[in-house]
Amino acid sequence: MIMWVARRFLSSVPQRGHYVGRSGLFRRPQQASLPELDLQYLQCTCCWRSRVPVAGFETLDTTFSSSSSEACKEDTRPLDACYTSEQRDTILHRLNTGTLAELAGVKLLRGRKSLNIVEYRTKNGPFKTLESVVNVPLLKHKSAVTVFNSILNPEKKEKKVRIQLAKFIRPEIDRSWLEDANDVVSIVCGSNKIAWAHVDRGMSLLDWRQLECPNFLRGTYMASAYLNDVSAVVTLLPSADFYIIEKSSISVQNTALFPILAHMRTVEAMMFALLEPRNTPPDSNIPPRVFNMMRTAVGRHFGLMVGESRTSGAQLVRQLMTESVTQKLPRINFPPELLLKYRDAFKLNTRRGGEELCDALLQAVAFYELLSQSSS
Repeated sequence: MIMWVARRFLSSVPQRGHYVGRSGLFRRPQQASLPELDLQYLQCTCCWRSRVPVAGFETLDTTFSSSSSEACKEDTRPLDACYTSEQRDTILHRLNTGTLAELAGVKLLRGRKSLNIVEYRTKNGPFKTLESVVNVPLLKHKSAVTVFNSILNPEKKEKKVRIQLAKFIRPEIDRSWLEDANDVVSIVCGSNKIAWAHVDRGMSLLDWRQLECPNFLRGTYMASAYLNDVSAVVTLLPSADFYIIEKSSISVQNTALFPILAHMRTVEAMMFALLEPRNTPPDSNIPPRVFNMMRTAVGRHFGLMVGESRTSGAQLVRQLMTESVTQKLPRINFPPELLLKYRDAFKLNTRRGGEELCDALLQAVAFYELLSQSSS
């Protein structure tokens, strides 16, 4: 009975709608009103034979959602069609002429992406279209749109003349100087050797060596003997924009370790003096070339700390060497000759004395990664 009443009532809807001008709920729509509804049917769930006519209300959704959005759709519009000619010129000019430091100031371009842009335009020439930017590694459509919008509408931030990196670097150095550096040499002093790792901005390992120092911790701290060993290392160090010397975390309260502490401080002081012998005024705009990096900061960055003690980084270095061969974008790139030279140097149960080499490499990697984090 209910289904029969429903069919009678709804079947009269289209008939009454044909009479324009009559009063009632189902008047024919006038101009500029809602569109006529197309008649559709529901199947009766009792007998599955009778059909109940209903209005196709999805036509309303089509009408109200037909207005086009101005947002750029990844799958429908090319990137160049999303911006005016003036905006395209502004974006392309920034991408084609910006330095690494300038590109790093754009949202999403910190770290590897800015380097990829410089390498791509150097190899393939300047960008001519916005669509060509997606050919740069790590820059796809969605991230490219974010980069373009950030160039057109840069975030307003207060400029700090001097940004402190006090948590892991001494003395303080303006971050802009560090960001403009092309390479660094990371130096770690041990009880009888000094190791170093030369790493460039592109996270490529250029040199990785250590030198035995036979006069260390032999009897009294003879200045001339220490000077000979440290000078021998300095003559072998490659030229770089900055030299990072590990700052050990030996407690001054443990009197049993005082000879080791005195040894470390002596070597550090000589390294500073030999690598940067000039004295610059405090107000000088010339940054220091030599600075310390806290050993504990590197240990915490890589999760090597157990309480206040730092564990060996040999396993982590072996992992980095493996990733350099197996991954497309490793954390650091090893040249084949160094991989071959040190492939067995950091295995378990070996006594090759490679802890200083490991620490020098990890310090360089931590420096670039911490610098990138502090820039974000």
